[in-house]
Amino acid sequence: MRIANRVTLFLLLVAFSFSSSALGTGPAKNVETSPQAKAYRALLKTVQEGDFEGYKKCMTKEAAKSIDQQTKEMGLDPKKGMEMMKAMTPADLKLTSLKVEGRKATLDATGKMDNELNKGTISLEQEDGQWKVANQSWTNAK
Repeated sequence: MRIANRVTLFLLLVAFSFSSSALGTGPAKNVETSPQAKAYRALLKTVQEGDFEGYKKCMTKEAAKSIDQQTKEMGLDPKKGMEMMKAMTPADLKLTSLKVEGRKATLDATGKMDNELNKGTISLEQEDGQWKVANQSWTNAK
């Protein structure tokens, strides 16, 4: 019986360690309730609302500067820039996994653009006590 108890204890410890590490790559339901997912969803809301200043507040300081620079280089006013971002935002967005390493995190996602499945990677950083989006990249799933 002692061996059986030790095996059971060992299996429980192994299961716990996998579930603890799975916090970084847990089911989408757990991902959605994370502070990182909430930060990304807040950013998406500003895109849908066309709120350029709100959008920049959801980004890291460095990323916000880059957005300002890119908007100027493209000759776009904030309203046109937000329209472009809205058009580039995938539909049917699903956050599929999350990996957190200290003050940095990566969300994986899927969504559709032009009715084609795309996969996305969203990098976030904790800045001034809040999670902010550093960048995101999307590619078709082919």
